[in-house]
Amino acid sequence: MYTGVPLASAKTQIFEAVLGFLPDWVQITVLALIVLAVVAGWVVKVRRRLVRRRASRAGLPLPGAARQGTGADHLGAYTPPQPGQSGADFLGPYAPAQRQESGADFLGAYAPARQQDDRPA
Repeated sequence: MYTGVPLASAKTQIFEAVLGFLPDWVQITVLALIVLAVVAGWVVKVRRRLVRRRASRAGLPLPGAARQGTGADHLGAYTPPQPGQSGADFLGPYAPAQRQESGADFLGAYAPARQQDDRPA
């Protein structure tokens, strides 16, 4: 008696319809490959879990776990300045001079002569 409600999903019905057109030996081979893939995936998952458990108990770094960096590690020249640095650190030739110079420093030969004290101290 059909009630109008399918008992299997649409994917299952399509899968059965496709396999229904194939010969028996192909159906058996396809089903065996699907079961083999599911079992192989399960075995790989269990092996990874065991390796992670052994590594964590031995205090070793987890296999396959790379050092997690931050986005700033990949910014290069666009990395924000570290604490203690100012914008003048990145100005290059446009940075202000480290010592304060006076106008007399630029006079060259026209600078007034410096007076020397000949008095004993």
